[in-house]
Amino acid sequence: MAAVGVVFGGRSPEHDISILTGLQAVRALSSEGVPVLPIYWTKQEEFCQVAVGAEAKDFADGLPAKSVPISLRLGADGGFYSGAAGLLSKSKRLDIDVVVNCCHGGAGEDGSLQGAFDLAGIHYTGPTARAAALGMDKLAFAGVVRDLGISTLDRILFDANTESIPFQGPYIVKPRYGGSSLGIDVVEDFPTAKMRLSANVHLRFGAIVEPYRPELYDLQLAVRSYPELTLSPLEKPQKGGTKGEILSYKDKYMAGEGMATAPRELPAQVSDDVVKRVREVVVKIAEAIGVRGVFRVDFLASDDGQLYLNEVNTIPGSLSHYLWISPKLSFADQLKLYIKEAKSSPSRYANTAGADGTVLRSASSVASKLA
Repeated sequence: MAAVGVVFGGRSPEHDISILTGLQAVRALSSEGVPVLPIYWTKQEEFCQVAVGAEAKDFADGLPAKSVPISLRLGADGGFYSGAAGLLSKSKRLDIDVVVNCCHGGAGEDGSLQGAFDLAGIHYTGPTARAAALGMDKLAFAGVVRDLGISTLDRILFDANTESIPFQGPYIVKPRYGGSSLGIDVVEDFPTAKMRLSANVHLRFGAIVEPYRPELYDLQLAVRSYPELTLSPLEKPQKGGTKGEILSYKDKYMAGEGMATAPRELPAQVSDDVVKRVREVVVKIAEAIGVRGVFRVDFLASDDGQLYLNEVNTIPGSLSHYLWISPKLSFADQLKLYIKEAKSSPSRYANTAGADGTVLRSASSVASKLA
């Protein structure tokens, strides 16, 4: 019987959180008797098969004991292979039916791993390469949101060439291609914001800036589209600091099991009108970018009814399994839905219509054109 691969880790600031999510998924599936093959993607971007019973502490200092190197091949015979790499070496294709992608941030969530799986012919859960790339790019996503007529805070590209910010401070500076908490700085003025560009390693590959609104609080919910579009109850995450601080990495992930044990108000104690408006926006976003697997959609709201769409997380921490409380759905049952979707819903559509050789036959010598 083919196994379900669970991929986690990767070269990302969220590497450790990805391990927690992956181990949670392995436990949930194996407890239901599903054959599982845990695949650890190291910080050096090498793949290893690890034991089903591996614990988080086993990864703290590198590879767990008895890890087995495997490789990913592209093409007609694509897939994960055990044994030595190379065309003349003996290796065996692992019998994996589908892969559950538990990689947060970096190449695991920005479309890179998704594209590799597409080229390898591997069924996988979560966003397509296109949706992953859009969800990871905070600037591009904000442009789509505005074009859809959805309220969002002002957001601009911020780099060494930026001479001014067209709105009042204080400001919040974020990685353009990062998660929702790591590398975020709140600053009072423009000179400090510019200084952070070189001081904050998370901002070196792109940054955005938006107004910091301390009166706003976080609201979020999960959405899946298989077998039909379904939204979770609305959640209000709880901050560990004083009122007005941003929801930090520590608030989200340092309680022991990633987002699953972070403090929260669920369901969020907000008005029916806010719930209605949030759900209307989520449906519009889901239709525009194409939900696959489970997405988490994050909002900023105020006590006087202001509501702004902040971002979408296409592979959320713990896969947001803790949000599906009404009706209650176990993590294993959620994963089974995503696996069924991965098998039945193509992640890409290859099309060679028009590439029939007509242009090639009518073209004159390429060599003469170069001359």
